[in-house]
Amino acid sequence: MKKLVWLAVLLLWAVAAPTQAQRKVKIKTKPGTAAPLDKASRLLPLFGGASPAQAEQVVGAAFLTDVGRSFASRTEASKFFSGKGYEYLVENHIDTAVYRFNLAWLLDQKNADAYRGLGVIASQRANNDEAISLLTQALAITPTDAQLMADLGASYLIQYDKDKKKKSLTQSMDYLQKAVATDPKNAGAWQQLARGYYLQENYAKAWEAVHTGQNVNMTSLDFQLIGDLIAKMPDPEGKFK
Repeated sequence: MKKLVWLAVLLLWAVAAPTQAQRKVKIKTKPGTAAPLDKASRLLPLFGGASPAQAEQVVGAAFLTDVGRSFASRTEASKFFSGKGYEYLVENHIDTAVYRFNLAWLLDQKNADAYRGLGVIASQRANNDEAISLLTQALAITPTDAQLMADLGASYLIQYDKDKKKKSLTQSMDYLQKAVATDPKNAGAWQQLARGYYLQENYAKAWEAVHTGQNVNMTSLDFQLIGDLIAKMPDPEGKFK
């Protein structure tokens, strides 16, 4: 269970609110203007599977009018709301974060940050299948995003911890290896990769990944993994005993 918690935390490793989120804009939906659909869908990822047209009915015409007045384009507005979503996510205001990410998706279905934010939240809520689905959609939009690769790698490690299927571990390693190849400075991805090598019983490679991540950022270290590794193979560099 501790491994699952640690892996879920790693999905927040590189979360940072985009600069658009700092803009002060007040937009609200006026009471009574939204269509009489289930407003609870606002707090479900992607409005619970609603189409963009259905989601527009949920938020109401007044909101969309305010967006049109406040932003140069829906794309700009979408970036603003996904940025706010990350701010609320870091502050642990999860429902508010979900709604902001939903608004970001509604305004631009090509905003990968909207899917990623919802994917991170799904992982926190232990809904790993949903997390993988959302993160996969994000990566399809930005296929060279190293952090998304790392997020998916972590998600498949969680999946493997649950189902013990070789396919899950293989998919995890594929994503993590691509992540560190794309961005060698992603310390969190190196630690996740080390966990993957450990599970494959390749302890020498696991230690190598641990030290690479350590050299990038000490705070990335997974000391539970280090303890597990020491039990299987002493640290070749003698740093951990």
